[in-house]
Amino acid sequence: AFQENEIKLLTAEIEHLKNFGCLGVSPSLEGLRDENAKLKYRLNFLQKSLQEERSKTAKSMININSRLQEIFGAAIQAAYPDLENPPLVVTPSQQPKFGDYQCNSAMGITQILLKTKEQKVSPREIAEKISKNIPAIECIEKVEIAGPGFINVHLRKDFVSKQLSSLLVNGVQPPAIGKRKKVVVDFSSPNIAKEMHVGHLRSTIIGESMCRLFEFAGYDVLRLNHLGDWGTQFGMLIAHLQDKFPDYLTVSPPIGDLQAFYKESKRRFDTEEEFKKRAYQCVVLLQSKNPDFIKAWELICDVSRKEFQKIYNCLDITLIERGESFYHDMMKDIVKEFEDKGFVQVDDGRKIVFVPGFPVPLTIMKSDGGYTYDTSDLAALKHRLCEEKGDILIYVVDSGQSVHLQTVFAAGQMIGWYDPKVTRVAHAAFGVVLGEDKKKFKTRSGDTVRLIDLLEEGLKRAMDKLKDKERDKVLTAEELKAAQTSVAFGCIKYADLSHNRLNDYVFSFDKMLDDRGNTAAYLLYAFTRIRAIARLANIDEQMLRKAAREEVLILDHEKEWKLGKCILRFPEILQKILEDLLLHTLCDYLYELATTFTEFYDNCYCVEKDRQSGQIMKVNMWRLLLCEATATVMAKGFDILGIKPVQRM
Repeated sequence: AFQENEIKLLTAEIEHLKNFGCLGVSPSLEGLRDENAKLKYRLNFLQKSLQEERSKTAKSMININSRLQEIFGAAIQAAYPDLENPPLVVTPSQQPKFGDYQCNSAMGITQILLKTKEQKVSPREIAEKISKNIPAIECIEKVEIAGPGFINVHLRKDFVSKQLSSLLVNGVQPPAIGKRKKVVVDFSSPNIAKEMHVGHLRSTIIGESMCRLFEFAGYDVLRLNHLGDWGTQFGMLIAHLQDKFPDYLTVSPPIGDLQAFYKESKRRFDTEEEFKKRAYQCVVLLQSKNPDFIKAWELICDVSRKEFQKIYNCLDITLIERGESFYHDMMKDIVKEFEDKGFVQVDDGRKIVFVPGFPVPLTIMKSDGGYTYDTSDLAALKHRLCEEKGDILIYVVDSGQSVHLQTVFAAGQMIGWYDPKVTRVAHAAFGVVLGEDKKKFKTRSGDTVRLIDLLEEGLKRAMDKLKDKERDKVLTAEELKAAQTSVAFGCIKYADLSHNRLNDYVFSFDKMLDDRGNTAAYLLYAFTRIRAIARLANIDEQMLRKAAREEVLILDHEKEWKLGKCILRFPEILQKILEDLLLHTLCDYLYELATTFTEFYDNCYCVEKDRQSGQIMKVNMWRLLLCEATATVMAKGFDILGIKPVQRM
């Protein structure tokens, strides 16, 4: 609207200059021409950017819930202009008899009028007043008032049909988000010299999926792996490396099992006094950037990196490494900044910072002059806010770190690094992974489960499942391998993401590989089945694309209508997750979409065949297009969850 207004003003200004130039005022004619050229250039630029914006918006999938909230928000404002922040509640209807969406604001407004103005008005009367202020609009067929004051909204079928056609022609486009913001996501974050275990699974899977969602929505996403790659443990590791591989500077040490190497050095650190002293000296030399010790540190980090990368390759994870060592040189300035602003107290030689509202202070310098995790996390926070210019910071870290992170965030706010009204800094906390005995997931010997072992077990079980279903008899070796990988890693990811991340969840291969219920195995199978419908009817992609441009999607059958509306809820599902960061909502939606599709497919013939010969008699193209729209949305949902479907299973 702003651009359109400016175009009108510029056009009028150009006309004015033309007229003024015709008067023959020669001294300023050149200046007028320059001004005219500038204005024309600005006008062309604005018209072009407006066109691009319109074309982007035209391709964007409409968030119907948001559109209805705008309509009802304006209607409530018109009906009750004196009310400040009136409640605005619009939700999809649970039953078809109550329409497609419901506005349930009338009850809340009744309470406000009673409290603030001492007016007793029935919710039904309020609902009627709101309804009268709803204009004729492209998406609403009619509104009805039901019960005590619910406003039931019936969508127009031609509107839903057009939106589905747009989806088929333009593909699944993200909802319009306005200004492109920068999002920094901190996830995975294992420790060097320790193997990734099942505890790292959740952060890695949840963080990757969040990044994919924000990227799809058009944000600029920085994916950070905050590795534990600095600290006192490197002293004992380097000392042990020197003893075990004295020629490590010239010959690359063959450290095969870094976990065993770590345990050996830890045992020596705990039992050998001389070794312990040398380990402390190694830390000092490392922190003073002695080249030989930096080389030893890099060697140890490289061994770990290779092991981590195996897991990231399996799970299709992309990260930029930025461990604690990256922030080490910034920590001195962090301490000074807190001192300069008068926030530091000294306690037994330690430098501590109390943050209002938090009982435990942050220790930003130990009594021996060393830094802590608190200092490192404050340095990382400042860098992400002030150097990376992050608009949204998300820390995908377990719930046990909640108090620590909230204290760090509050300290950053206290010192003036960010304003929470402008910048969003969030802890996307998650619960622990439990075994089937409902206790922390461990091996039979009581050790933490190695993540690589878990993934290999998943591959084995997925192949067993596929062979049980005799898939090895109908798939080629290549197709079978693709199906095995898709099912194994898809099921592990989905089992995690389909649970509310705030809760603990029970890890069970049997449940996650079950092809019934809300599992990846069921959804992957449903997807391949939907994709096969057009193929078996001899309809190729080109024919579907042509039909999408030319056919009108008929939504006369109740199951067609139900499926069409369900498909178009995708943008509102994504919008909700962008706000609350709860990915299980997407899993629930995909399961609902798959079951709604099954209802449609069981009741509406897509391809009609002769019962005796099996010959295709008729292809109902608009129904095949509904199949295609379902599969397109499911494919994008899978992509956000990091799940790779296959064409044949």
